[in-house]
Amino acid sequence: MTEDPGAELTSTEARDLRRLAAFMVPASTEHGMPGADDAAIFADIVGSLGRDRDAVRNALARLREIAGGDFAALDEAKAEAASMTLLGRGGPLMTALGRAVLQCYYRDDRVLRALGLEPQAPFPKGRALEPGDWSLLDAVRGRARMWRDVDDERR
Repeated sequence: MTEDPGAELTSTEARDLRRLAAFMVPASTEHGMPGADDAAIFADIVGSLGRDRDAVRNALARLREIAGGDFAALDEAKAEAASMTLLGRGGPLMTALGRAVLQCYYRDDRVLRALGLEPQAPFPKGRALEPGDWSLLDAVRGRARMWRDVDDERR
């Protein structure tokens, strides 16, 4: 983490995101699942922000506003209340935040094993997929064309 606002998360943002991730997906000793604040999962979250980085940073700024300043310094009850207030707002920022945290959480091998799934790549080995109801694609098939023919442009 750096203090360069154009690069990665600042150390304050990373600290806040890690604490927020723990509220989003807490660890469960009962089910043998780590929380989203687990060191390996959190490193994956930070390293995978990509297109969601700016939205996550904006969400963290809103979290600090809700918290009245230093979110990481709040006691557990106030931090949870601030987290739930932020997450309850919905919208594109929360969608990006959820995507950033959950995509990394559910690709962790420990989480997959706890869910009874074999940790493996979806492709090329793949997973067995039961035949589905192809009529679900009828709405897409019925849409008007969204592309141009290259041949039409050459004429």
